[in-house]
Amino acid sequence: MVKTLLISAFAALAAAQANKYTATAPSDVYAAQATALTSHPTSHVKGKVFDRFITIWLENTDFDKAQGDINLAWLATKGISLNNYFAVTHPSQPNYVAAIGGDNFGMDNDAFSQIDANVSTVIDLLEDRGISWGTYQEDMPYSGFEGNWINQQTKKNDYVRKHNPPINYNANTDSRRLSYQKNLTMFNIDLKQKTLPQWIFITPNMTSDGHDTSVTTAGTWTRNFLEPLLDNEYFMKNTLILVTFDENHTYGAANRVFSILLGGAVPKNKVGCSDTNFYNHYSEIATVEANWGLHTLGRWDVGANVFDMVAKHTGDIYRPNNDATGASPSRFYNSSFAGPFNEDFETAPYPVPNIFLFSQRTFRTVLPKVIETWGLRWIGGWGKSLSNPLSYYRDTVVIPDGQHPPQGYAVNTVDN
Repeated sequence: MVKTLLISAFAALAAAQANKYTATAPSDVYAAQATALTSHPTSHVKGKVFDRFITIWLENTDFDKAQGDINLAWLATKGISLNNYFAVTHPSQPNYVAAIGGDNFGMDNDAFSQIDANVSTVIDLLEDRGISWGTYQEDMPYSGFEGNWINQQTKKNDYVRKHNPPINYNANTDSRRLSYQKNLTMFNIDLKQKTLPQWIFITPNMTSDGHDTSVTTAGTWTRNFLEPLLDNEYFMKNTLILVTFDENHTYGAANRVFSILLGGAVPKNKVGCSDTNFYNHYSEIATVEANWGLHTLGRWDVGANVFDMVAKHTGDIYRPNNDATGASPSRFYNSSFAGPFNEDFETAPYPVPNIFLFSQRTFRTVLPKVIETWGLRWIGGWGKSLSNPLSYYRDTVVIPDGQHPPQGYAVNTVDN
């Protein structure tokens, strides 16, 4: 009872904190700028393959169109092309949510969403091992801002919270964690002072990422940002960079997105090569877990393929997903099944992590905090039949989607 009350109190506190910086009136934003806390966490935890992981997300472009962009094609010559990397659903926000939380929780929209504070993310895994993290968001008006911000001159969209994964989780909205989520201009400061964190998520604004413009704009921005950094010794040393897209543009096609690996951690003999293994946004989490020997979330991160250049050193096995990459694919990953954030099809409670999962061969186990938070639900669910298990998470790379939902869930008949 005491533990339950403490968890409830923590959730209530986090929810209240999560609404502290949502005001979007210019006067409110400018007032908050004066007092907003900005932190510069650093750490030096050695990884098996890389010591820093950076991901840059672009928007809504079909694979072939992105591959044909002159600037993205140039970047591909500097690293490894991931030719079978998939998003997990549509539209944008559930993919960002999935990339750090191991599930999209049924999300089928870009609405203002706040995921309960008892749901853990890769942030918890990193902090459990003392690994620093941060996000850099172009045109975020101040560190920890929780709303959406438009350009005050053009009135066009600039920063949107749906493209900043940690802010969508209430567990990441206490004062300390909010101070790690800052404007992209802070990246140059941290770079100069050599205080970059070890895990970084970078989001260009709605113009730069191609959302409100084109892949030409997105490719130009990305090359302009990265090209000088590729010659920066501090930035490049043991760094792995993933450039990817949240989703494709053509919803009726397979949700394959252009993705490349760059950085000093990429082996020289792999530069300019392609990797045809199946990956998805959960592979981001799995690769970070494998590199630093982290615990897992007990969700779809556990079965996800680790990037091959990393798996060769960590012992993680590769498993194909012929349903997605075969000659006649049957899984396009274009829609979500029921969940707490599903608006157009069917709602369902939060899915319970599978606290008994572990990674094949490498035996990474679920984060103790996750077990402590959700374990009682397992104890209360032992009476369920094996045909209706308490948790739908399995050790598999062939994850469900709206047309192939977990057992007991209805097929989604509504387009996301």
